[in-house]
Amino acid sequence: MRVVSVNVGLAEPLVVGGRPSTSAIRKRPVLGSVAVGKERLAGDDCADRRVHGGPDKAVYAYPTEHYDPWRTELGISELPWGTFGENLSLEGAHEDAIRIGDLLGIGTAELAVTRPRLPCAKLNARFARDDMTTRMLANARSGFYLAIRSTGRIMAGDEVRVLVSDPAAPTVLADFRRRAHSG
Repeated sequence: MRVVSVNVGLAEPLVVGGRPSTSAIRKRPVLGSVAVGKERLAGDDCADRRVHGGPDKAVYAYPTEHYDPWRTELGISELPWGTFGENLSLEGAHEDAIRIGDLLGIGTAELAVTRPRLPCAKLNARFARDDMTTRMLANARSGFYLAIRSTGRIMAGDEVRVLVSDPAAPTVLADFRRRAHSG
């Protein structure tokens, strides 16, 4: 596994369901090394801490392998890294192989997998489509949240090392399916 892109964004206006809102879903790739703080990456923001951010959702990771299926499914040729609101675009970090609780070494930081991302209406607004949350729930290309266990620096090209993993813990995919279909 490796980091393909590190992405950050600031909160900005976004119309969600016809209503004005604020979101930091529009992430943009950063060149060079980025500081990993206690609850976020340097230069990153979170507009709604009730559902994003905080200690257990400090960093959002998304597998790069999901981009080509999305391009095909949506008929969009250009999808820059960070389009799904992820902070880390990761190669080889599949939801069916990553487990809840896995401790990952990335650059000089350590991050723990906490939960899958469940899509919200801001994803619909980001793509200007009413069906993105439904599509993500159906295809389970969710990505996952990470808690920051130790601060440091990360950058594109860094190897992602699994430092600790419990084979009895559910995969991100299994946890996503449980959460998505439990209510």
